[in-house]
Amino acid sequence: MRGLLVGLLLTPALAQPGYDWIVVLGAAQYGGKPSPALERRLETALALYRQGLAPRVAVAGGKGPGDRFSEGEVGCRYLETRGVPKEALLCEGESQNTYENLLFLKPHLGGKVLLVTDAPHLPRALFLARLLGLKAEGHPVKGPYPLGYWLKETLYRLWLYLGLKPLPGGHGLRSPPPDASGNPGTPAKGP
Repeated sequence: MRGLLVGLLLTPALAQPGYDWIVVLGAAQYGGKPSPALERRLETALALYRQGLAPRVAVAGGKGPGDRFSEGEVGCRYLETRGVPKEALLCEGESQNTYENLLFLKPHLGGKVLLVTDAPHLPRALFLARLLGLKAEGHPVKGPYPLGYWLKETLYRLWLYLGLKPLPGGHGLRSPPPDASGNPGTPAKGP
């Protein structure tokens, strides 16, 4: 039943050809390897890229405390080793949450973007992308997501719909890094 409801809600946003970018939103990495969540997002983006839905892929996500690598660089390296040319990749490695993923990528993204993230996370990500003025549609990454994840995302969306700050919990809003309007990042060398 839940799958049917998600399908009905997201049907208008399902991927169709003609995007300028596929955008993979951040998820954890461990010691230079994608977490299972990040790997599912990357594999979905890779399949969409191979279908020719967009000529370029952006991967967002910074470093957690004590990490040597950012989610963005790990994701780009993962895609590059699977055949995505380095020139087709944009690696954002400073952001700490969904809002920053999109905010920090925004200066580099032109045209229509296709967001790739977990199905429960996608409606909030699309809301934030449109709030930032991005021409965004989404492609949900399927998976057996727990009810708590769906509920958390629903509460986050409600928070946003009420017009409250995009980041509850006192995380604060950061500005894009100084180089955000300059040259986009590229994949880092192996760990």
